[in-house]
Amino acid sequence: MYFFRKKDPSRPENFNLKVMHVINATAILLFLAGIIYKLIDWFFLK
Repeated sequence: MYFFRKKDPSRPENFNLKVMHVINATAILLFLAGIIYKLIDWFFLK
């Protein structure tokens, strides 16, 4: 599978790709935080 491959040393490091991964991870975490907040709001704060 793709996730368990070793890093290819001949592949160039790309700054834009690293920035994209950081932004993507931040967006996923904020999305999950929003869902958890909504669930807590619906079930516990009514």
